Amino acid sequence: MAAGIVASRRLRDLLTRRLTASNYPGLSISLRLTGSSAQEEASGVALGEAPDHSYESLRVTSAQKHVLHVQLNRPNKRNAMNKVFWREMVECFNKISRDADCRAVVISGAGKMFTAGVDLMDMASDLLQPKGDDVARISWYLRDIITRYQETFNVIEKCPKPVIAAVHGGCIGGGVDLVTACDIRYCAQDAFFQVKEVDVGLAADVGTLQRLPKVIGNQSLVNELAFTARKMMADEALGSGLVSRVFPDKEVMLDAALALAAEISSKSPVAVQSTKVNLLYSRDHSVAESLNYVASWNMSMLQTQDLMKSVQAATENKELKSVTFSKL
Repeated sequence: MAAGIVASRRLRDLLTRRLTASNYPGLSISLRLTGSSAQEEASGVALGEAPDHSYESLRVTSAQKHVLHVQLNRPNKRNAMNKVFWREMVECFNKISRDADCRAVVISGAGKMFTAGVDLMDMASDLLQPKGDDVARISWYLRDIITRYQETFNVIEKCPKPVIAAVHGGCIGGGVDLVTACDIRYCAQDAFFQVKEVDVGLAADVGTLQRLPKVIGNQSLVNELAFTARKMMADEALGSGLVSRVFPDKEVMLDAALALAAEISSKSPVAVQSTKVNLLYSRDHSVAESLNYVASWNMSMLQTQDLMKSVQAATENKELKSVTFSKL
């Protein structure tokens, strides 16, 4: 017991020494900055259209400090996923992954629904008239297309920044592939989810069959949805764990999603992004492997100044949003 008390005192003294202003000369200044004024002073970036994000099928805005809002932006086509979309989503999220100022992302759909899924009219030439002069060559061509389309949603999962899906109206076919690659899902009361692929003569092949069982943890329900293409309404989606909250309408849902993104972005980006990386690793590995992975990960990440800043804020009863964390 005595040894434990001595060790805890030593740890407290070490933290105290490391948290002095002489070690972090900018810390005392940053802690005096609070609320939105602190964010504006630290950034100087105007909200609105996000720089370096110009697309045909997407609209990307700086919704709040450190938060990007990505909208599926083909409202006249019910946000159907055309050839341009499959390419632009990869470009968009590769940029977001490298964006040191972005700490959280919200994805929503413009217009009356989230998405109607694949734009079959636009994609017909690739899928129904594939290139190649024999079965082997046609098959290789189709496999290349499928793997490229898979990457469209893989980039969301691989993006180190947390991604929040905000769904209203229909989330059909490829929409389910998209949202299951996101980290958090909110929906409006009018939302429904539909694994539609069997109705058009194919098996879903860009993520739903692989991610949905892990998301909701109910193989029987997944099988039912995938075999029948029936609609899962908002309340059932909440009960099954597909979404974590349901809101009365799109506007309230978007406000909540952006507020959640803002809360996440107020935390240490080292802590948040490390958490996402380790959650995904743990999903696909054993407990022992995952513990070993996080030990190797944190042997470097625990040396971040963010830890000291967060501890000091806690000991001084200050909110984390009053702390200025460096870009990551």
